[in-house]
Amino acid sequence: MNALTISLESVIDLTDEQFFQLCRKNSDLRFERNAQGDITIMPPAGSETSARNSDLNADLVFWNRRTKLGIVFDSSGGFKLPNGSDRSPDASWILKERWEALTTEQQAKFAPICPDFVVELMSPSDNLKVTQAKMQEYQDNGARLGWLINRKDREVEVYRLGKPREVLQNPISLSGEDVLPEFVLSLAEIW
Repeated sequence: MNALTISLESVIDLTDEQFFQLCRKNSDLRFERNAQGDITIMPPAGSETSARNSDLNADLVFWNRRTKLGIVFDSSGGFKLPNGSDRSPDASWILKERWEALTTEQQAKFAPICPDFVVELMSPSDNLKVTQAKMQEYQDNGARLGWLINRKDREVEVYRLGKPREVLQNPISLSGEDVLPEFVLSLAEIW
């Protein structure tokens, strides 16, 4: 099953609240919306990819519980990026001070903030070019560090704010660098 994109241009212009309600009323579906208002309905991840994503999230959560530096989100968390798109990375993290600067109402919906750290773990149904464009969008909207993990090719694309993308071939681990101090993701469980 592949993702489907619906262009509603010139038919209807959903407000942020209407898009949020659409997502809530169709909670069995995964939606994202780009800056032009096109809505993408994404298939659920396969069981194998979901298990790998759970391992990745668990490592991030355990690190964050120890450091208490921020807030971790799974693939269900939606964010309203500064360019107007609504995205849900597979894993993400926001510095505690930035999260706490949002109002309770902003935190309850698709928070109007770009995560400091994002991960996209490619599923067999994901398109590499589309996923790379999403990673670039996160970077353009302020993500300080991003990892695009391509299990099929055993590659990781590293996106750093203000720097060109770096492609790593079959790395053993990934460092959270200065964004996630002392966080190291072993890729043995991910590959």
